[in-house]
Amino acid sequence: MLALIDALGNLVDFCLMPGQAHDLRETDTLIRDLSARHFLADRAFDADWLRNALLKRGITPVIPPKSNRKFPAEFDKETYNWRHLIENYFGKLKENRGIAMRSCKADLSFKAFNSIATTLIHTK
Repeated sequence: MLALIDALGNLVDFCLMPGQAHDLRETDTLIRDLSARHFLADRAFDADWLRNALLKRGITPVIPPKSNRKFPAEFDKETYNWRHLIENYFGKLKENRGIAMRSCKADLSFKAFNSIATTLIHTK
């Protein structure tokens, strides 16, 4: 699952992906209508095309460079510290055993279960 979380740690949007697929595969679709000042992500999202797409739209990418980069990109470490909100959201989501275990095998059922769990998280 690839999720877009806002600055308060709330889910904005998500999409399901095959287990073997890289996160960057659906990132383009998920951020298509994104309007933000910063985009925080982990090293897995360190790709030139993503950085350039964000910069063209006036969004500052806050993504640490991969260790194998010949010319590592700069990123704001202070802002990156706020990425814990993303991890906190996934932690709350995984409190629901069905999501953590992916017991719903059908994508539609899993999406529905995710939506219900997100609603419960927001109402707490």
